[in-house]
Amino acid sequence: MTNVYSFDGILVFGLLFICTCAYLKKVPRLNSWLLSEKKGVWGVFYKAAVIGTRLHIAVALCCLVLAFYVIFLK
Repeated sequence: MTNVYSFDGILVFGLLFICTCAYLKKVPRLNSWLLSEKKGVWGVFYKAAVIGTRLHIAVALCCLVLAFYVIFLK
């Protein structure tokens, strides 16, 4: 179990946040509600969704590497 206050916990949270926002971008009702703002606090969701969709291969590889680290090395 990772701790949010450790560096690997922050990485896990960040990757899960990016993956969740990229998934929510594919849902039409949530896309118009949650990801419509591009600035401000709500803009963080939009920017994470853009990172997740444009860099999907790099994000997927980071998820695999982090999963290997958490399961086997930690």
